[in-house]
Amino acid sequence: MANTPLDGAGYLIRGLRLISKPGLRPFVLVPLLVNIVVFSLLVWLGLNQFESLMDRFLPADESWLSWLRWLLWPLFAIAVVLIIFYTFTVIANLIASPFNGLLAEKVERYLGGDLPQEPGGMKQVMKEAVPSILSELRKMSYFLLRAIPLLILFLIPVVNLVAPFLWMAFSAWFLAIEYGDYPMANHGLSFKKQYQRLKQTRLTALSFGGGLTLMMMVPLVNFLAMPAAVAGATVFWHERLRGMTD
Repeated sequence: MANTPLDGAGYLIRGLRLISKPGLRPFVLVPLLVNIVVFSLLVWLGLNQFESLMDRFLPADESWLSWLRWLLWPLFAIAVVLIIFYTFTVIANLIASPFNGLLAEKVERYLGGDLPQEPGGMKQVMKEAVPSILSELRKMSYFLLRAIPLLILFLIPVVNLVAPFLWMAFSAWFLAIEYGDYPMANHGLSFKKQYQRLKQTRLTALSFGGGLTLMMMVPLVNFLAMPAAVAGATVFWHERLRGMTD
């Protein structure tokens, strides 16, 4: 099967459609609520803390420094988008990881996939809680070990011109790894094996992660990003990654 950028975005769109199916809606509820709560808290905290800092160091008076407030607000908005985006992704996935694994299972069964017979519902969620959280921490360490050198590139003259593009490509790749883990972990694939399979379809994985990045930046739509990504990654696994060899 061809490895094209359009395929990855197509899986994400199909995932968005799948989570509206009556049989899958109940399993979307918890990831959706986690998204809303975590995102809202982070936005509130960011706005509140920045306003306090502005009032402390640049009070809104008639002083000659007051014009800096108008300069800093747009810069703050950009910083908030970046910080909240990545913080939100890490925290929301850490909290919702057991439920995301359950959603991936239900989507795969809906697609006709074969999985090991396990007790469903909250019993399974509790059973998978510790392994799911450990998996999230492993992915977080993978992210940090590569994100820090990339961030340093922003400080190097000339090189910093290409740094944003490298960062966007890495972010898209990491999101494919992040959400591809849920269906593949349900089949007992280690992180190394997951990585190898995604690497074989790198263009598809990058377009999946790139489309998800854009989706997460659209207000209101971003609340559906997590469950749609889990469902889309499960379709990706079911139709493409499942039949690959490591």
